Amino acid sequence: MISSSAMPPDTGATVARPARRCHSNPMTAAIRQAFADQADWARRLDAPFTEQLCETLGTIIDESTETGRRVLGWRGDPRADALVLRLLGGLNAMVRGGEAPSLAALYPPNPLPDSAMLATGLGATLADPRLLPWLDSAPQTNEVARSGMLMPGMLVIAAETRLPLRLFELGASAGLNLRMDGYRYDFAGQISGPGDAPLTLAPAWQGPPPPLAPVIIIERCGVDLAPVDVRDPAGRARLLAYVWPDQTARIERLSAAMAAFANDPAPLDAGDAAPWVEQHVAPRPGTATVVYHSIAWQYFPRNTQARIAAHLKKLAAAATAANQLAWLRCEFEQANAPRPTLRLTMWPGGEDRLLAYGHPHGATVEWLG
Repeated sequence: MISSSAMPPDTGATVARPARRCHSNPMTAAIRQAFADQADWARRLDAPFTEQLCETLGTIIDESTETGRRVLGWRGDPRADALVLRLLGGLNAMVRGGEAPSLAALYPPNPLPDSAMLATGLGATLADPRLLPWLDSAPQTNEVARSGMLMPGMLVIAAETRLPLRLFELGASAGLNLRMDGYRYDFAGQISGPGDAPLTLAPAWQGPPPPLAPVIIIERCGVDLAPVDVRDPAGRARLLAYVWPDQTARIERLSAAMAAFANDPAPLDAGDAAPWVEQHVAPRPGTATVVYHSIAWQYFPRNTQARIAAHLKKLAAAATAANQLAWLRCEFEQANAPRPTLRLTMWPGGEDRLLAYGHPHGATVEWLG
């Protein structure tokens, strides 16, 4: 989950940025502004407690604690490094783990606290050294509701190719969106998916329905810099810590998906996406090979992006009607874009198509088809 006023609020991919330490930083004003920017994102995404939390933290954090010194002494870009979200994740983890009972009394589902009470509760928790490791690594989420935007794209691929699909997800986190065929969908009354699915995704839908077609997935695998094993209680707790505590629907979706697939997780590899794509993504006759990602591409280094695009271009030259290639992207097209798009390129042909506008957490889909 990465966020700022100029960047989207969430990512499923681990960001390849090391933690940086410093005890004197001329960028203190920019760091405090990052808290204000994150508060603005929380307001836009209907998370009032998280908005208040960010505003309060940005006001009270100082150098009286090691956590405060680390935050205010950050030498990197606080937005690109998701500094605020690192701290929010650590605080939420302590609350969820019973390690900060006084602060937990102020967190949801309790009513919004008085700002002074929240400041007092935060002050005590910021002094706890158990927060420090959370500043050392980038936030990570696996927003399951994005399958509600990705699946319509898969329906287009399945309808137009009439081939079974092989899925390759970049920035896959815990691989929960590799299991999109295991969820049930309600696209403005068009129902699909298994009746015994662990959850139903029903984004607020605008526009015509997507095509109806059998989505047959015969292979699935993903890559992430630090894939999360949903069989590991610590991994599940880490993912949940990065979901804003006042967004209960997201918490419930993530919990349900992790529980459903804990005994049968999607195959995941740890590593950089570029060499992984070059090694693993290759055509197979009689199938459609689908490379896809959601709110991840912008966090890949430019060299990684260039290598992936070059490899797909190489494969595209050999694509045929019986051996098709698709690149599905749910991404913010610009740093300050208000919402992500869903784009699809298929080969042979190579036409780049805008299929939909969406929401960072999958709440809405404006389908263009």
